[in-house]
Amino acid sequence: MITSIFLFSIVLCSNLIIGVLLGMSGISGFLLPLIYVGFLGMPVHDSLALSFLSFAVSGLIGAYSYWKSKNMDLKLALFLSIGSLPGAFLGVQINVLISDFLAKLLLYLFILLAGLSILLKKNNENAKINRSIILNHTSIVILLGFITAVICALTGAGGPILLVPLLVSLGVNIRVAVGVSLLNSVVIAIPSIFGYFSHTSMQNTSMLIIASLLGTTIGMITGARLANKVPIHQLKIMIAIITILSSVYMLVMLKVGG
Repeated sequence: MITSIFLFSIVLCSNLIIGVLLGMSGISGFLLPLIYVGFLGMPVHDSLALSFLSFAVSGLIGAYSYWKSKNMDLKLALFLSIGSLPGAFLGVQINVLISDFLAKLLLYLFILLAGLSILLKKNNENAKINRSIILNHTSIVILLGFITAVICALTGAGGPILLVPLLVSLGVNIRVAVGVSLLNSVVIAIPSIFGYFSHTSMQNTSMLIIASLLGTTIGMITGARLANKVPIHQLKIMIAIITILSSVYMLVMLKVGG
């Protein structure tokens, strides 16, 4: 009973904290599987099942917020999502087939790269880039959705950390890129949730689902309200440093354990 209550509390607090950071900065979702796998020692499939459940909730809340503020390109989101559905399914299947060691290695490496990309990215939100003609080709947009979804579903990465810089580099306004990526993360999460939950070994599943949903919802709403009161650039640097140190530590421990 004590173990169950402890696990419930950790999952609740983790989702609450990550939800607040997501609401304020739009990033940090990828830290959830790191917490579950690296620090709690949960099985990879259990961790990714709970993580994608959180991604779906945060994506819905975030996408609705961006849609209300007219920072959403529904046509772009639709074509990306057409590719993302089968891409996410494939990513889950690959993860299930590979060893736990390789799955953890891919997870930690991607999180390390995510942290480095945040730290090294220039603060150029106001820079204007001409929209690429690539986005006018439906087949290419669908392919982009497919490839990014495979990577996200395979590694447990949150969709925005991969898709936002890609869309911005193609000339999409950064706020629209975040809105589209949040909506797309919901599409990636749906097959990932079903895929990973079908391979979980966790006990007290309902309890952990409640903890995840409750923490994420409260965190996202709280973070959104605090967004204008926190220096976002400094917050992102802090998240990047924590991410890099944590992932390097986990890679070292994985090497030692292997």
